[in-house]
Amino acid sequence: MASVATASPRRFWRRLLWSLVFPRARQRIQPTVSGTILIALALCIGTAAYNSANNILFITLSLLLACLVLSGVLSWLNLRGIRWRLQAEPPWRVGEETTVALALHNGKRVLPTYGLWFDFKAVPETPVAEDAPPATAARPKRTRERPLREILAAADRAVTRGRRYLGDRLPPGGDVPLHWNFTPMRRGRVQLAVENVGSLFPFGFLRKSHALDLCRDLVVWPAPVEYRRWGGVAARLPSPGERIRRTGNSADLLALRRYAPGDSHRLIHWKASARTRQLLVRQFGAESQEGYALRFEPAAELWPRAEQFELAVSFAGTLAEDLFRAGRLQAVALGAEPPFAVRRGADLETFLDRLAVVERTPGPASALSTGTAPGHRNLITFAPEGARTVAAYVDGQKTAST
Repeated sequence: MASVATASPRRFWRRLLWSLVFPRARQRIQPTVSGTILIALALCIGTAAYNSANNILFITLSLLLACLVLSGVLSWLNLRGIRWRLQAEPPWRVGEETTVALALHNGKRVLPTYGLWFDFKAVPETPVAEDAPPATAARPKRTRERPLREILAAADRAVTRGRRYLGDRLPPGGDVPLHWNFTPMRRGRVQLAVENVGSLFPFGFLRKSHALDLCRDLVVWPAPVEYRRWGGVAARLPSPGERIRRTGNSADLLALRRYAPGDSHRLIHWKASARTRQLLVRQFGAESQEGYALRFEPAAELWPRAEQFELAVSFAGTLAEDLFRAGRLQAVALGAEPPFAVRRGADLETFLDRLAVVERTPGPASALSTGTAPGHRNLITFAPEGARTVAAYVDGQKTAST
């Protein structure tokens, strides 16, 4: 037992010295300008000391080298025991500033941490060139007219970077959030990452950096746009007494679902709850009310202009949100896909997530998407109006435009 107890400290100090001499992968130690001057001065003093055999020069050389070694050890201890967690709460919208939080925790028991910085980066999943349409922007090709340098420069412009510093000391066992404000300029999927953490502590002679694999994939929703409503067009009112398969307060039983906090106790179905041994509540059909179904067509034949297509995507998202807040949005769909009902906020968020990544598709527009198919009423569709604006139609009649 004694041999095991004495062997563990030896292994610890051996690993410690080995990590100082040969640091782990993705860790870099670079001398700063002052550190380079100090190293050059140490070489000059060392050369003079060996040539002259002067003890004062040897003492000066040892002090300079001790400063370099102490700087490296303290910088290593400064980063040791630090834990971080990336926090980014959706939704994200184009043109709206969002705050990204990096929660830091100092796991050391005695030593505090000073002078850290973190490099943030937001990279679009498919960087789009400024002069390329969205349909071909996923794989930019190199041509004679467009060299590789311009392609790399366009991709680098789409990346947003930022550096945040730890202004105050991080005490032992303490926690502190580090915030970075980011404004997305393009809809779609974005990878938010923390590239590396660095420090100049304690003397500024060495720059210690450590690459990180901290990233999170997010979706940027289209930007809200202003639009103008046109009067004289309203939704079709169902016949009196007609029921809609949507939750409401009518006398028609629609379905049974599990009890959720906030449900009225009068809606509990006690017999079904006793059979299944879990609380079930009754859902009734809604009375006849005016409502809309929204369908967006991404066909390239309908949207030949890329900027007009982006405006239509933003218009569809804005109109869907306004109708949902008013309680008039019943279903949404993209292209010729079957519509899905919108009953809660999560359904609307799913539709906005799909709008954020939608692209123009080859082929003509379907009859369902243009509102010309028979049997579809109160259907909102979108079509270009002129060269720049977009209009929304209800059953073929214009109801709003950007």
